[in-house]
Amino acid sequence: MPRPDIDDRFDDDDYPAYSMGRAAEMIGTTPAFLRALGQAELIEPLRSEGGHRRYSRYQLRIAARARELVDQGTPIEAACRIIVLEDQLEEAQRINEELRSTEPSRE
Repeated sequence: MPRPDIDDRFDDDDYPAYSMGRAAEMIGTTPAFLRALGQAELIEPLRSEGGHRRYSRYQLRIAARARELVDQGTPIEAACRIIVLEDQLEEAQRINEELRSTEPSRE
């Protein structure tokens, strides 16, 4: 089985490339904040063979949004709920756009 090119893995938004310390540093927060997001089930980091948490770029974008909301005074549980609802809205809008584009035009 051919090994994937290492560059392809790092281009993948879902590839767990970042350790907890590096992830926290990148979004300007603490490892405890990332653990809290995991406990709130907003993000679930993958685990390395040694059991260490690993985060993807997609998860870091979600964590950064949560930090933004918390920094504005939103409780972490509410911030997580807001992010889930924003994600659901974005998905619904994407589906609506797909349905509109496949609909026959009414002329």
